[in-house]
Amino acid sequence: MAGTTLQHTDVDGVDGGVGLTALLVAAARAIETRRHDSLARDVYAEHFVRAAPACADWPVRIEQVPAGDDDPLWGRFARYFGLRTRVLDDFLLHSVTAGARQVVLLGAGLDTRAFRLDLPSDCVVHELDRAGVLDFKQRVLSGLSAVPRVKRIPVPVDLRADWVGALKTAGFDPAAPSVWLAEGLLFYLPGPVETYLIDSVARLAAEGSALAFEAKLEKDLLAYRDSPIYASTREQIGIDLLHLFDKGPRPDSVGDLTAGGWSASMHTPFDFTLRHGRGPLPEPNDALEGNRWVFAHKPRP
Repeated sequence: MAGTTLQHTDVDGVDGGVGLTALLVAAARAIETRRHDSLARDVYAEHFVRAAPACADWPVRIEQVPAGDDDPLWGRFARYFGLRTRVLDDFLLHSVTAGARQVVLLGAGLDTRAFRLDLPSDCVVHELDRAGVLDFKQRVLSGLSAVPRVKRIPVPVDLRADWVGALKTAGFDPAAPSVWLAEGLLFYLPGPVETYLIDSVARLAAEGSALAFEAKLEKDLLAYRDSPIYASTREQIGIDLLHLFDKGPRPDSVGDLTAGGWSASMHTPFDFTLRHGRGPLPEPNDALEGNRWVFAHKPRP
């Protein structure tokens, strides 16, 4: 998840709000990695969790969860993150096959795609997040002697600041096709910041570029406070996601992209559960029902 929340204390060099949510996703990826029917493998995820004292007792495999897959947090929610990882992996790999050689991870968190995906050797991965998150990730990866498969450029910047200038300074070329991922990011941003971010991507992306992001339909989020996913996350590991999510009106980012000439499609996570045969399905009082995964392309002339 992203590194852009405005508050909270540091946990082992990681921002305590967004850092813990990033570690939650890392734990979910670790659990997914160890499954016999894994959708995505991230061998580094477990090491991030174990490197943060606040997460010392979190599970990193489903066998460590007493209720197993019936646990709303480490079963259903973790499987959601595993599915999301796989879907965005596939999107990224398809985009580079189509010609993009610049990858931009907005709110990169503990993303390790530069280390674990079979990307073309001439790819460059730009990872944008706050310095504390990137520093923590680098310490863990350096301790493992991990080597990225392609050129990787960490860009320490708050996405509320001049991230566009920082990205260009880091070598991003607006004239070349690029693929952008905003995974688990936009929920945390005020509407105007999301609009600026999407507009900036639209300006920076050359023809032939692609963008994937996660959005939430504008609903009364507090109506889901007792949803099993949010309640168990709050009760088991002390992360109140509804407190972290921005409560303001959400912009129509899909409409803005479409108006700017992009093609865009919006899907529910359940669409991909059916496609892969694994992942969450709808249930009553479902906090996931408003989640949407958006895939956009800027066509060539």
